[in-house]
Parts: sequence; structure tokens; C-alpha cells
Amino acid sequence: MKKIGLILGIVIVIIGVFIFVNKPYYPSLPIENLSANQAIDSLKKSDSKIAEIAVEGDFIWYITSSEKKGISIADENIKKLIVSNGWDFKNKDGAGLLFEKDDKSLIATTQMWTKDYVLVKIPSHFKPQSS
Repeated sequence: MKKIGLILGIVIVIIGVFIFVNKPYYPSLPIENLSANQAIDSLKKSDSKIAEIAVEGDFIWYITSSEKKGISIADENIKKLIVSNGWDFKNKDGAGLLFEKDDKSLIATTQMWTKDYVLVKIPSHFKPQSS
């Protein structure tokens, strides 16, 4: 009987370590071919508070931390990134942040992914295209 209890205890510990290491408890991403771990690692390895994680079609996806303070910190990180590329912030409407530059408009949309991370979707015309 003690062997069964010991084996069960070891199995529970192994499962707990697996869950902690692989973080399967994160919700799925709206981005194909990208795992939650890859997205979070991109942000952790970045020197910035916001990191590009994917380009899908006409959009660039970013991830930023909410620093457990809600969406307002993430909005500030997004504004800094986009304004540093020559865009002017105009206003916020729901989950969208509106920017303008040279008679063009750009809307960055945010999505609270977890309590700690926010996903940002920005049209690809945000960055100058490489020649």
C-alpha cells in the first residue's frame, strides 16, 4: 500500500512539473504556428517592453506585459512604439488605438490575452517596407 502511495505521489509531482514548465494553462493564441511559450519568450528576450511575435497577412502581432496593472500600461507601451515610428496618437476607442501620419490612419487593436499579457494587432503599413 505504501508503494502505491509513493508511486502516486511521484506521478503527481511529475505532472505538476510538466504543467509548470510547458504552461499549457495559457489560452490559445489567435496566431497560427506560434505557441504561448514562444510568444512569452520573445517578450522576455526583448530589450523593449513590447515584442513582435508574428506577421500574418496584412498584420503584425506584438505582445506586451500588462505588469498586473491592466490594459493602460500596455496602451502606453503601444503608443511609445508607434509614435517612435513617426505616427501621432489621436484617441482610444474601445480596444483600438487610433494613430495618424501623412493623411493615413492606423488602428492598433489590443486583446487582453491573460492577466499578465496583452496581444496587439497592427496593420503592416505601420513599418516602412524594406526595399
